[in-house]
Amino acid sequence: MGGEAARVLVVDDDEVIRRLIAVNLRLEGFVVSTARDGEECLRLVHEVRPDLVTLDVVMPHLDGIGTAARLRADPRTKGLKILMISACAQDEDFSRARAVGVDGYLTKPFHPEQLIRLVRALSPEPGTGLSPE
Repeated sequence: MGGEAARVLVVDDDEVIRRLIAVNLRLEGFVVSTARDGEECLRLVHEVRPDLVTLDVVMPHLDGIGTAARLRADPRTKGLKILMISACAQDEDFSRARAVGVDGYLTKPFHPEQLIRLVRALSPEPGTGLSPE
């Protein structure tokens, strides 16, 4: 990555997991914001303007698959990189995530190095994740 750090929006309803992901990404120089569920993600995404979003699959109100689908349907966020993080390693969840255009999939539990490697691989140049309004 160049001089400007990539921005990541971490979305997970489990506070411990959300903090774990955020801390590990911050230690690697990413600028991190967090949301508790898909609805909060959709409210924050235009304010935070992340380069990448990590989404838990199972969340209350609006799950990760539904959130990813809504991000892809919005012309302003359709190019945003999305990393799905799930405790479910089921082929059905993986297939549904791919069908809505998720860029990567990580299964819990994961080693922080796996997370960092995937986020780095998926992170576009900073500031290119959202289209102008």
